[in-house]
Amino acid sequence: MKKFWILLKRELTAITREKTIMFAIMIQFVIASLSTILLTGIMAFYDPSSISQNTNARIRVGLVHESPTPMINYLAENGIRVNMYPDMPAAREAFSSGRLDAVMLIPVARSGVVDMQLILPALDTSQTVVLMMLQEPLKKFENYLRAANGIKVNYANLGGKPGNSYEFLYTLIIPILMLFPALITGSIIIDTISEEFQNKTFETLLASPISISQIFNAKLAAAVFTALGQVVLWVVLLRFNGTIIDNPLMVILMAVMSAAVIAFIAAFTALYFKDRERSQFIYSLILVVVVTGSYFLDLSPVSIISTLASGSGFNNLAALFVYPALLVILGPLFFIFSRRLVYRRN
Repeated sequence: MKKFWILLKRELTAITREKTIMFAIMIQFVIASLSTILLTGIMAFYDPSSISQNTNARIRVGLVHESPTPMINYLAENGIRVNMYPDMPAAREAFSSGRLDAVMLIPVARSGVVDMQLILPALDTSQTVVLMMLQEPLKKFENYLRAANGIKVNYANLGGKPGNSYEFLYTLIIPILMLFPALITGSIIIDTISEEFQNKTFETLLASPISISQIFNAKLAAAVFTALGQVVLWVVLLRFNGTIIDNPLMVILMAVMSAAVIAFIAAFTALYFKDRERSQFIYSLILVVVVTGSYFLDLSPVSIISTLASGSGFNNLAALFVYPALLVILGPLFFIFSRRLVYRRN
């Protein structure tokens, strides 16, 4: 066991020296740390109406009205600061000097019609943000005017975030963060094994009192441990950003099992070719075929993790047993054939 821990430490140290691997981990760290900001920014291009639901931006609005109006409360409920002005010139002066982000004129209703005026920033990006922030208060004021004029409109209050942002978060951001460590695991295995052969250091390891099984156990354990550490950290950072993952233990377990399966596939590939370029190329092709095939068999880790993380009621429990079964098969097969592959000549 002492030999195993020495080898494991050696492999983990080697991983930290791989600039490509560490750079990929840092990219994931940024995505997980700033998931809310990234979600807001990307969704702003895809669906501008989601800005008001996904951002904590605060704006200042100048309100010109001759008498008290419920619009003041509607604006305050959405975190918008309101400054009252007696007339439009005073409000315009404050807007021009930068003390306000928008100006709203609400005249007294005549004949049931309210002809409002809204002044927005000239810059397109600022204009879009301000308009989206004002959208909800304007809808509430519109409903108030309808009710005041005897027009009844029934709405269903569904609550929650918009469907677009929810779908983007749970079908893209979370699966990427949970499964990208598995892809890195495969690259780590290929790099560590192929470099041993290319640098002629594998013979040195074999000359020491260490078995082939111990060598590969340490390499596989280091790669999977790296994936586990990443996945746990991403779950914590997402939670810190306000993204709740249902069934977090199941999601982590699914991500780690995927990493372990990919690690065995990469190890087989690296041992067969014994050079980095060919191994990475074939590994990529195998990964594309396996991932594509998993969709047709309803075994895709992406769909499983998305369903588990969103709490949508995962009913395909049989799929969860496929990955442990694969590990039970791949593990013994690898250690049976690893000795043959080590001494195989290309």
